[in-house]
Amino acid sequence: MRRSRRSRLPTLGSIAVITMLLSGCAGAATTTDDNAEPTPRLSEVTTISNPLEWEGASSARLGSDPVDPVLDGEQVLPASVTDTQGTAVTVTDTSRILALDLYGSLSRIVFEVGLGDNVIGRDISSGFPEIADRPLVTQNGHDLNAEAILELAPTLIITDSSLGPWDVILQMRDAGISVVVVDSKRSIDTISSLVAQVSASVGVPQRGEVLNTRITAAVQETTAAIAAVTPAAAADKLRMIFLYVRGQAGVYYMFGEGSGADDLVTSLGGIDVSSEIGWAGMRPITDEGIIAAAPDLILMMTDGLESVGGVDGLFEHLPALEQTPAGEHRRIVDMADTEILSFGPATPLTLEALAVAIYAPEDAE
Repeated sequence: MRRSRRSRLPTLGSIAVITMLLSGCAGAATTTDDNAEPTPRLSEVTTISNPLEWEGASSARLGSDPVDPVLDGEQVLPASVTDTQGTAVTVTDTSRILALDLYGSLSRIVFEVGLGDNVIGRDISSGFPEIADRPLVTQNGHDLNAEAILELAPTLIITDSSLGPWDVILQMRDAGISVVVVDSKRSIDTISSLVAQVSASVGVPQRGEVLNTRITAAVQETTAAIAAVTPAAAADKLRMIFLYVRGQAGVYYMFGEGSGADDLVTSLGGIDVSSEIGWAGMRPITDEGIIAAAPDLILMMTDGLESVGGVDGLFEHLPALEQTPAGEHRRIVDMADTEILSFGPATPLTLEALAVAIYAPEDAE
């Protein structure tokens, strides 16, 4: 039986592309509705029998996910690492750490391996409560602020190529600060290598191993639970796409293979349409691309959806969506910008919240 509910207006592959997009949208990707109830756990809801029959939008809201630091094993310094750019770095002091990236993943990992008290600042995507009192060192959304960084006198910066301008990183090295550049690729498959790189950089590789074991087990448990509630037949699975939208800047992108969004879709039991149509990386969306994709459901960032005026505004800005099953049934699932693609320790709960919004949408509202 088809259920209907009026849509509410719910309160990134090429890393260079998405960095450019987000840097050009000041203040984006930061807000969540603190008064909204978190999405219930998957075990607490009743999933719908046929998600293709649902009409309307829903939101995924991450519940309480406190940092649970791994403290087994002593820190050993100096720590000598070769970063992803082939630069040999010897870290002798981790008393003042900045862990900065587009996704907020790096800072959370530093906290989870027990060095959260040493973190002295944050990027705009680091939205977990334990880091909220640290000063921002990014401006205009996701631009590194050299003056703000130097004022904090960091002894170690862990970053990747997702934030810019790169001259700021070079300036930090010239100032004598140890800088470790880790991999900028984000997906479920890269979480373990990212944790290993960060934990090695701060001299606690054994803690990274323990954290990786924990995350891997939780991801496997969550994806198994999701698989148990998704349609078994391919014909009944939801065809999903991920849209990145910033209405105030006229930015409309569809994320494809290698962007991380493809990994997200398959983990949620959906059919990744971008892989099916050969849509690689992050590319501006066209009417032809939308129609060819023919998605059943659209995943979006909450601030992106709000930037076009919500669900109805999205279809006004991208009228070709009306010619897709997702448009016909207004099936859109949004989640906070700091959460939906931030692959790291919070990934299991992120997947679970999205799964509830997709397969038990009435309970997600």
